[in-house]
Amino acid sequence: MVPRQTSRDLRNESRFEVLHALFELGPSTRQEISKHTGLSTATVATLVTEFLSEGVLKIATLERRTVGRPYERLAIDPDRGRIVGVDVAETYVAATVYDIALEPVSHGEVTLDEHENSQSYVVDGIVRAVEAAVADVAGGLGSILGSGVSMPGQVSPDAGVSVFAPNWDWHDVSIEALLAQRLQIPVYVDNPLKAVTLSEMWFGVGRVSGSMAVVNLGTGVGAGIAIDGALIRGANNNAGEWGHTLLQLDGRQCRCGRRGCVEAYLGVHGLETSLAEIDPDHPALQQSQQRGFVEAVAKGLAAGDPVLTELAARTSHYLAAALGDLVNVLDIPSITLTGWTSAALAEWIVPAVREELPQHVLPGSLPNLTVESSRVPGNPVALGMAAFALEQFLGQLGLASPASTPIARRRPRSQT
Repeated sequence: MVPRQTSRDLRNESRFEVLHALFELGPSTRQEISKHTGLSTATVATLVTEFLSEGVLKIATLERRTVGRPYERLAIDPDRGRIVGVDVAETYVAATVYDIALEPVSHGEVTLDEHENSQSYVVDGIVRAVEAAVADVAGGLGSILGSGVSMPGQVSPDAGVSVFAPNWDWHDVSIEALLAQRLQIPVYVDNPLKAVTLSEMWFGVGRVSGSMAVVNLGTGVGAGIAIDGALIRGANNNAGEWGHTLLQLDGRQCRCGRRGCVEAYLGVHGLETSLAEIDPDHPALQQSQQRGFVEAVAKGLAAGDPVLTELAARTSHYLAAALGDLVNVLDIPSITLTGWTSAALAEWIVPAVREELPQHVLPGSLPNLTVESSRVPGNPVALGMAAFALEQFLGQLGLASPASTPIARRRPRSQT
């Protein structure tokens, strides 16, 4: 049973809608915000007053009418502070500093040795990336209002714990506490699938579609899910572990312990295995690092390498079949591909997937189904984590707005 919303819940959701309207519209009047969100003008006026009092919003311009009082255009005040979004993967840590209007300010990146998995090594890499990102920010770490850090695998945000990271063999690591102790700033941890989905909802396909799957292809494979404008987490924050659903019965060994998982065919190690089946002596297999392998594949595809063309065809076939299952289960109209593998190989994979996908999708879910690469600027994981950190900061001000469970916009409803 879904808990009944209280007046406080509705007020927090209204704050989110006001803030999100300003992300979408830019500087706006109270009347424009009201029209965009469906909230009453009185509700918008009250919430704007709260945001102004805390310095989250500012009056961007004062415009005069031919008659009557001048009216104010409101905007998020980027100078209110800085937030860090951190994308942690098995091969790198990328940290981006944003203002609270979620515009990037500076960036830092550290390469991780994918064969090293100690907690101290990974934490040190995260700290170094954050310190590099804030090096040119006035006030350094002291100016940071909060940080959002994505961790691969299963994460419990409420507990601040990395529950299970199979590639590192991590179990129940209190990563939030470890980072907060080192960085001395507020830290919020979550799963990258939730982060990329939130960034798509705020700044990508979510502006035209409320229901979507955001498919991440990299070392691991997974899908962030939004239905009717709400981010789907599941009972344990594990919704979207599509990479560990079955593609081939008794198929390849997956790092999770099962056989035949989607990830065993579409993760980077899966691509390496497929290439070894086609040509075990191919030069791309001599790359010792995953990123080097994917870059070699992209370069070879651009040059017309027939072996790598076959690899792209097999990979597209696997992906179309796996996405077909995802669409049939969720009945979603939008699929967005993200992640560093997707970015490198999309030119060859996306058209093939679009062509084959109708063979795997039930006819009723085919109309208006789209598959595209992410258009979110910059690093969508870091951006999504910054949005989560912003929500945490607003909560500390008493202005909580549930970024993690956004609701459908432009739906008029009565306000209390």
